[in-house]
Amino acid sequence: MSKRHPKRQFLEQAGALHRHPERVHAVLFEQHRFFDPLDKVQLKYEMLRAHAVDGRRVVSLVEEFGFSRESYYTALVAFETGGVPGLADGKSGRPGPLKLTDEFARWALELHRRKPELSGREIAERLAHEQGVEVHRRTIERLLLGAGRKKNA
Repeated sequence: MSKRHPKRQFLEQAGALHRHPERVHAVLFEQHRFFDPLDKVQLKYEMLRAHAVDGRRVVSLVEEFGFSRESYYTALVAFETGGVPGLADGKSGRPGPLKLTDEFARWALELHRRKPELSGREIAERLAHEQGVEVHRRTIERLLLGAGRKKNA
C-alpha cells in the first residue's frame, strides 16, 4: 500500500482538499507549480480574486476553476465573514455523531442494570452530569436495545 503524500494529507485534514483537480482549467493552475489544483482554499481565493480584481465574469470563472456558481457565492460569503480561513470546508459544531466509548457504554449499562426504571434521557443526563460526556438520549436507547435490554423512553 502506497503512503499518501504529506501535502495531500495536510490539505485533507485542514478541510482544503479539492477532490476533483481534473475539473480545474485555470491557466494559473496549469502553468505554475505554485498554484495547486488540489488546494481548494487557494482555488477559491484565486477565483474570488479574479472576479474582484480582474473583473472576470463569475460564469466563466466557475467553469475554469471547477466549481458551481452556488459554490462561488458560498465562497464569497465565507471569505467576507471569515477571511481566507473561511474558505476551508467544515461546519461549526461537532463534526459528526458522538459515539460512546466502551468505558462510558459500560457505565451506562451498569447504571441501567442498577436502576432499570431510568429512561434513556435520564441516563444521558446522568452521564453528562457525572461523567462529563454528552450524548443524545437515542444513543443510550440504542445502546440498551443493542445489549438486549428493554428501552425505557
